[in-house]
Amino acid sequence: MENDVTTRLDGKVAVVTGAGSGLGRQHALLLAKQGAKVVVNDLGGSVNGVGGDSAAADKVVAEIKAAGGDAVPNYESVATQESAEKIIKSAVDAFGKIDILVNNAGILRDKSFGKSDLKDFSEVFQVHYWGTVYCTKAAWNLMNEQKYGRVIFTTSIAGTSGNFGQSNYGSAKAGMLGLMNCLAIEGRKNNVLVNAISPGALTRMTGNLGIDESFMKKLDPAFVSPAVAWLASERCDVTATIITAAAGGFGRLHYFETKGVQFDPSKPITVDMFDQQFDKINDLSTADPSTAGTEGKTQERLDTLSA
Repeated sequence: MENDVTTRLDGKVAVVTGAGSGLGRQHALLLAKQGAKVVVNDLGGSVNGVGGDSAAADKVVAEIKAAGGDAVPNYESVATQESAEKIIKSAVDAFGKIDILVNNAGILRDKSFGKSDLKDFSEVFQVHYWGTVYCTKAAWNLMNEQKYGRVIFTTSIAGTSGNFGQSNYGSAKAGMLGLMNCLAIEGRKNNVLVNAISPGALTRMTGNLGIDESFMKKLDPAFVSPAVAWLASERCDVTATIITAAAGGFGRLHYFETKGVQFDPSKPITVDMFDQQFDKINDLSTADPSTAGTEGKTQERLDTLSA
């Protein structure tokens, strides 16, 4: 029973970007079911970011209200600082505050790197990376001042592991993890936690990725949202954490570093020395989770010289 209470979102205000369909819609519906008041943001554009239509956000708001929840629509783009600020302002204007931000909005411009146009990189980054920066920046001081906030980024296996034809999308999704790691350090003292979801779901954005149809049927976006709702709750006590979610399966993804080797820094270090020790450097069986901060394993390795 205690868990049921602490995972509830009664009294909390959430913004979900790109919430007119797919993952964002399911996130918004579940956050509202859990008790949150929700700003349903969606520009209403196509998968590649063209156009706009208020109907998508309006429909989700209507669904939430029909189920007894409370929500308002917002039709701004995440792709400019000014419009992102309006998204967060709509939460404050409607409900008085902002507690939860789910950065979900996205577009696709899939092409192999050799055939891609750098304009596609710019536009994909503008939505995925800069959209996440802009919305988070607009909510950041408000959350820190009230000593509470839950920020959720949407990353992808295309960023953490790579995927053919998604160099622009994958690099944007990886870039936001650096932002997550830094903001997690800055926000922790004020109970502002920053985490990421790496989803696998059948949506209009994944419909043309060439994945086996029988497998895709298992990827209901609703199966991802419970993890997002938990990360949005007071029950969540982790930060800088990447949760993978697909087909009802959940895991944690993290950076690791091998034990490696330590040469004496008071003496010359050569390419041949590195080459001779590469198998040991590359031995993942010795890997430990990376930790926050700039030191990494440097001092730990240096200590082995005097051991």
